[in-house]
Amino acid sequence: MTMSKEEEGGTVRALRALGSDDPSVRLRAALAIGTAPGEDPGTVGGLVERCAVEPDFSVREMLTWALTRHPPPTTVPKLLHEVRSGCAQARSQALHTLSKIGDRRAWQVITSALLADPDDEVARSAWRAAVVLVPEGEEHGLAVGLATQLGRGGRETRLSLSRALIALGEAAPPVLAAAATDPDPDVRAHAVATEHLWRDPEAGFESAVEEAKRVVALGGAGREG
Repeated sequence: MTMSKEEEGGTVRALRALGSDDPSVRLRAALAIGTAPGEDPGTVGGLVERCAVEPDFSVREMLTWALTRHPPPTTVPKLLHEVRSGCAQARSQALHTLSKIGDRRAWQVITSALLADPDDEVARSAWRAAVVLVPEGEEHGLAVGLATQLGRGGRETRLSLSRALIALGEAAPPVLAAAATDPDPDVRAHAVATEHLWRDPEAGFESAVEEAKRVVALGGAGREG
């Protein structure tokens, strides 16, 4: 669909407005671009570039939404390029957007190095994207890759990883069972907590962590069969 000159002019103004000092102006600009998406690759490029530097969470979410409104053949290649950026926010936001688009051609970018990215926000985005993009039949391999990160980070990071593993369904339990015997007590505790959540999603993460601590303290004697 070709944009009219008026629409094209509005998009140009909106792209310029993404550089405003006022976050409410930037939010409205992203909304305007997403509401009337065009076919100009420059528009997608402008949105992607802004994602890498946008400090406001709400604006970043609107930028992601605006990108999902554009054709995947235009957005996905640019986002894949961003995943290889040296900027952590660029990587994180690109992965977040790819998870929202859900185009499995993006699976190619999910590497073991990315799942272990030293930046927690990038890693968390990679875990979420991986679960969405994983091809049928490769869930076990992904579960094994995710399990290498058990015991990492603080509460939010560990919860993100637990949720990603649980989302893989039946691929997760064998991998978690193996990790529950790891020599590292942090890995064991995280694995057991994730197992507990897998069995009882309503229990809550804090309850699962406390149960895991008890099990690890008992040397595994308290694990359910």
